[in-house]
Amino acid sequence: MEEPLSSPGRPTRKESASARFFKSEATGSILLLICTLAALFWANSRWSGWYFHLLDSKIGFAWNEGKFALSWNHWINDGLMALFFFVVGLEIKREILVGQLSTLKKAILPVAAALGGMLLPAAIYALFNRSGEGARGWGIPMATDIAFALGILALLGPRVPPGLKIFLTALAIADDLGAVLVIAVFYTDQISPAALISAGVFLALIVLAARLKVSSVSVYAVLVTSVWLSVLASGIHATVAGILVAMVVPVRARIKPKRFFVIARTKLEELEASNLSGEVTTLNSEQMEALEDLHKATSDVVPAGPAFEHYLHPATAFVILPLFALFNAGVVMDSGFVMALTNPVGFGVLLGLLTGKQAGITAASWLVIRLRLADMPPGVTWGQIYGSAILAGVGFTMALFVSDLAIENEQLLAFSKVGILSGSALCAGAGYWVLRRALRPAPEAMTREGQAV
Repeated sequence: MEEPLSSPGRPTRKESASARFFKSEATGSILLLICTLAALFWANSRWSGWYFHLLDSKIGFAWNEGKFALSWNHWINDGLMALFFFVVGLEIKREILVGQLSTLKKAILPVAAALGGMLLPAAIYALFNRSGEGARGWGIPMATDIAFALGILALLGPRVPPGLKIFLTALAIADDLGAVLVIAVFYTDQISPAALISAGVFLALIVLAARLKVSSVSVYAVLVTSVWLSVLASGIHATVAGILVAMVVPVRARIKPKRFFVIARTKLEELEASNLSGEVTTLNSEQMEALEDLHKATSDVVPAGPAFEHYLHPATAFVILPLFALFNAGVVMDSGFVMALTNPVGFGVLLGLLTGKQAGITAASWLVIRLRLADMPPGVTWGQIYGSAILAGVGFTMALFVSDLAIENEQLLAFSKVGILSGSALCAGAGYWVLRRALRPAPEAMTREGQAV
């Protein structure tokens, strides 16, 4: 007897996809943690010389008298991370067009929470670093690592209400948008107008190619690489190229779903009438044409943006971010560890992540809900909001990225990384503990459940 598609105790296809997504977040976070620990071990082992030599080793290509080479660290931070920011850009665009940031009513709570969680940590850091080489690091504790935050949330299992997952995801995406703006505006020293114009021209060509329905991968590869090189030469950080390209990628299907259903039904009826079966080893021209039309309609109904997001998410979660952690989290943990946390830079980052994030997000959320500008997410309590606010203090990837842009002094950069790692670890543990307690069922509910059994 054939098993039904949906039966009691068996998740639907939609539920399975959701479960797989949050499971992948948790798995990606574990891999990220493993690479972080590996970097710390490597940087503090007798092979540490190899680690730091590898960071500075250059790879590239030369032609005639020209040469283009970047260190491994720069290839990852400026190259692979551009792909990560491309996926971030797709997520931001999706949320703005059709997601939790698409209307003022939906967006005001996560946006206000993100603003509170960015401004207060920056102010706390600036309070301890009013001048000197570390003053530019105010943007470091503003960042939230969406992969780690959602990964820790996923570890709490099905007890987490969907409203809380949506709130934290939208908050982190709004936070990412703020981080991108901070990088582009405040951490760009000199801008080359000619290079920016060049990037704009190549972006326009990408839009034109999409409108002309150009399907050649090589054409888009050349155009996207040209945008990246132009942004790299402009003085703006190269990863912003990923955001720019994401903004011009279509997020709407080429054909309407209704039109797709008409084509699909017509072509399937033609194939069925042509006696196509598993025993047929060859196809005639009519069958081939029907299958090609069906394949084209299927491709046209899938928007490019969500498709890229779907296929690139595993690459960013399981390759790019772990490599970034491996090449950026290697901090020498010697007697200077305590010095790092007592230094204004390290202490400012630690305090900004640990206290600024949770206070800023919780206060901003309370304010907009109190003023009735936004509603509390369904099924979510203030304890859960507070726990997710603590989780948002896991800055890690984005914080490490901003610190590399903000601080040039090697010792202060190491101090900031110690603050990031310490603050993120404390926020991860505290956020998990608070949420686990906040998600416990009430004693009355437990009693009723026991009586029902």
